[in-house]
Amino acid sequence: MTTSTFDVTIIGGGPGGYVAAIRAAQLGLRTALVEKEHLGGICLNWGCIPTKALLRSADVLRLIRDSASFGIQCAAPTVDLAAVVKRSRDISAQLQRGVKHLMQKNGVQVFNGHGKLGAPAASGLNVIVEQADGSSQSLQTKDLILATGARARSLPMFPVDGQSVWSYKEALVPTSVPKSLTIIGAGVIGIEFASFYRALGSEVHVVEMGDKILASEDVEVSQHVAKALQRDGIHLHLGCRIQEAKKQGQGWTLQLEGADGAKTLQADVVLVAAGIVGNTEKLGLESYAVKVENTHIITQDFSATGHPHIYAIGDVAGAPWLAHKASHEAVICVEHIAGLKPHPLCAERIPACIYSHPQVAHVGLTEEQANASGRTLRIGKFPLAANGKALAMGSTDGFVKVIFDDQSGELLGAHMVGDEVTELIQGYGVAMQLETTEAELMQTVFAHPTLSESMHEAVLDAYQRALHY
Repeated sequence: MTTSTFDVTIIGGGPGGYVAAIRAAQLGLRTALVEKEHLGGICLNWGCIPTKALLRSADVLRLIRDSASFGIQCAAPTVDLAAVVKRSRDISAQLQRGVKHLMQKNGVQVFNGHGKLGAPAASGLNVIVEQADGSSQSLQTKDLILATGARARSLPMFPVDGQSVWSYKEALVPTSVPKSLTIIGAGVIGIEFASFYRALGSEVHVVEMGDKILASEDVEVSQHVAKALQRDGIHLHLGCRIQEAKKQGQGWTLQLEGADGAKTLQADVVLVAAGIVGNTEKLGLESYAVKVENTHIITQDFSATGHPHIYAIGDVAGAPWLAHKASHEAVICVEHIAGLKPHPLCAERIPACIYSHPQVAHVGLTEEQANASGRTLRIGKFPLAANGKALAMGSTDGFVKVIFDDQSGELLGAHMVGDEVTELIQGYGVAMQLETTEAELMQTVFAHPTLSESMHEAVLDAYQRALHY
């Protein structure tokens, strides 16, 4: 077994791991990155990027179907599914090549294989890289960052076979559009795929044990999106449990039980989107002071674990399960290792986006969470139907909602529903990071005509000063 020595070794090449590697190299640390499959991780290869490429195709399809409302007559569009999927895969491949180039550019040594902790070494930690050909390599490292990510939760009653039962991976590379699709789980993954497959013509049912879709969103947002999905023909079965599931021919028969009684669903394909679990197995953590709870590694400030030289970032370290959270944790963690003095990451200032139809974006507290804090609130809301740019775009379904602390003027939370709101939320994110109050936001000049004017008007509305509503 050959041995190499590094200052920092990262296990996992996703948006947390590869960003950690780049920042470590920038700071002059000799850096190793261990990845057993694809640089870019799930996000780039099987998550954020390919799903958004598919959803963009769905948006184009909807726009063509609605072209008559813009005075444009188009023949009925047809979908070349293979081309849609190929475009998605090509985009992921292009970005993966980009990450590989960044590793080379920054002098990061990449090891292909499964990384795990070996017996402690006299000079630091010992990472064993098990390669596909059966050989192994030892990496001696002072500090180790675990960025191993997470995977889809499996359901025993629905074993994924790639035919009648899909995980998100199969849903990303379909060879045909299912006539009927039942999605288990109404979280982000389930709702995004519901929007995509409904646009392509599938009869879509979403089964959720909870009483609302998108459980982490503000209740008002969740309710609005649910109504929009139902208008699109998506069937939502909330507060329902699957009492029985039987394979019938090439599909499934599901027996549901909920508050409104029993239901029977027929599905050609079942898509399991019931959450994720952290990849903590086979990392050799048993001999080290690294605590794992509910499949996630417990961390403190700067992503530190119970061992002074072992850190964990990204999905393996728990919610929120967001690529940009992993990347920012990576930078903060590495700067801490290098002896700099970064600010700890504030989870309440991390924006989140959902690319369903309509889109959803938020940063900060929901109204329910803000109320639970015991503060007196000021809440403003502005409908996109009153925004000139939204009317011109033909995209008036949605609103902007803001929540302020009445005493201090602190922006506690912001929530948006509507086309392209995922491109707007960072405005409120910057405001939070700068600790801006309502006064600065009201005095800011927003360009006209833009969707962002709705952000201004929502702030004005919180203080009874809205001008256009």
